[in-house]
Amino acid sequence: MRYGLPRSPSPSPVRRQPRRTSGFGIPSDSESEPEEPLSDVDHTPSSPSSLSDSVCFDSDGEAPVISSSTRREPRSPAERRHVEETVAAIRLRTRHYDPYEEWEKQTHKDALRTARKEQAETLLETHEQCAKRRDLDLHTLAAKHDYQMAEVQKLLSTLKLRQHSELNQLRIQWSEQDKAQQERIERVIRIEEENHRKKLEAERKKREEEERQRKLEEERRLAEEEKKRQEEEQRQKQKEAEEAAQRVKDEVEREKRASLAAAEKRRIVLGITSPEEDWIHARETLKNLKAGPMKTVKANQALRPQWNAIRRQITPKIGQLTQDPATIARITSQIYELVHPQQGLPPLYLASLSSLAKAILLQAETEVTAEKKSAIPLALVTASLLERLPIFPDIFFAKLVQRAGGWPVPSVIPSIDVGGIQWEEAARKKAMGYRVSSGEQESTGDYVTRIAGMMRVYFLVMAAPVAKPLDNMFRLPRYWTYFSRMMNDERLLSTAVAAQLLYAALDVGGMEAKYIWGKQWVKLLELLYEAATVGIGGKSDTLLGGQTPEGKAACVRVQLEIENIVRSP
Repeated sequence: MRYGLPRSPSPSPVRRQPRRTSGFGIPSDSESEPEEPLSDVDHTPSSPSSLSDSVCFDSDGEAPVISSSTRREPRSPAERRHVEETVAAIRLRTRHYDPYEEWEKQTHKDALRTARKEQAETLLETHEQCAKRRDLDLHTLAAKHDYQMAEVQKLLSTLKLRQHSELNQLRIQWSEQDKAQQERIERVIRIEEENHRKKLEAERKKREEEERQRKLEEERRLAEEEKKRQEEEQRQKQKEAEEAAQRVKDEVEREKRASLAAAEKRRIVLGITSPEEDWIHARETLKNLKAGPMKTVKANQALRPQWNAIRRQITPKIGQLTQDPATIARITSQIYELVHPQQGLPPLYLASLSSLAKAILLQAETEVTAEKKSAIPLALVTASLLERLPIFPDIFFAKLVQRAGGWPVPSVIPSIDVGGIQWEEAARKKAMGYRVSSGEQESTGDYVTRIAGMMRVYFLVMAAPVAKPLDNMFRLPRYWTYFSRMMNDERLLSTAVAAQLLYAALDVGGMEAKYIWGKQWVKLLELLYEAATVGIGGKSDTLLGGQTPEGKAACVRVQLEIENIVRSP
């Protein structure tokens, strides 16, 4: 077998010639021992394991017992010599002395000694520099203190001079005040003497005036008696004239009441309603819907799931509308089949109509605000459903009034609700169409845009082609009624919403109205143009749309739209 030991990990500066080894890797006896003696460390084994490299024992550390029957034969001289050479080579390897490692150790010691010396010199130099800097800082601080002391002395001198000057000035002021006070006292004395003289003179004149007044009073009494007699005669004549005028006025009033009664009868015969009646009808329809069918469906455990299922199907169908006529017809038929009643008007049908109207108006608030053309398919579907579904016109108009306030009528919200109930501020704002989000009311711009989107759909429904006439609220004559009502109420015209809605109405049906009503429509547009340019009722301080940025922008759009309509052939 062959024995070998690893070399030192760090190469020595000078390596001797490699030893010649025997065939088993063991140095021969001809090689000489190292000239330098080994140190004590070299004589000591590196670890206990090096002593046991030549002999192997069991894990428990006890030497194996060799029986007499297995004893080996004595080695030959050549074998003993080979073993001795191997042992000698192993000892030589374990006691090897490496000059490079000794040089490296000495170099480390010298470097450490040099570093310590340099550190001591650096620390000494640092201490000297700190001492010099400390002396310089103390000198600078002392100079600064001297300069500050001089400045303080200079400031104190200035303050003393100022104080002396102020004291002199105060003495002069005090003397002037004393002099002025003395003059004021003397002047008061002179005034009092003059007042006393005047008082005596006034008493004398008063006695003379009383005598003169007594004479005048006598003359006045006589004149008043004559005047009263004349006034009584005049009053009697005026009373007779007023009675005659009252008789004439009563006659005119009777004729006027008779004329109004006849006009009211004609209005009832023709089916024309007033703005207040339209708003009250829509408000009552909404309240009856909430208190009747909606309350019944929400409280009924059997109807409520059906109603929720219908609602969930209506919303996506409304959202799928496009400009394609086939899509419009398909969605209209699907909604009709989904909502229309099998028989009668059950609460579920009325609740479904309310959800359908809400879905259409929500779509108008969102989609029409972003793109005006999206109102056309929505208006066509709405007109078709208004034509085919019973009661839907009343419910749709009631929901429109709920979300847009009095603008679909148009009318100003009255001071009290239907039934004589006084409004609360939050309830009145809600009835006007305002929406509250996170406790804050929507801005005027958002309110105007949202109302305009819904009303654009409403105007398009009036002009939509249908097989049979719709309800009076959705017929084309309602377009004229809307403009006439708006023009008759200055409170509406002065708001930004009115200007925006009038622009939307003109944009939708202004041209068609000109073809239908001709010169009458042009005259109405002239009045509207005057309100947008000159002022409402000729008042220059009140223009159409008011003074808000939204109102001014809408007013300009109304002017441009009227000019386009009038110039068109």
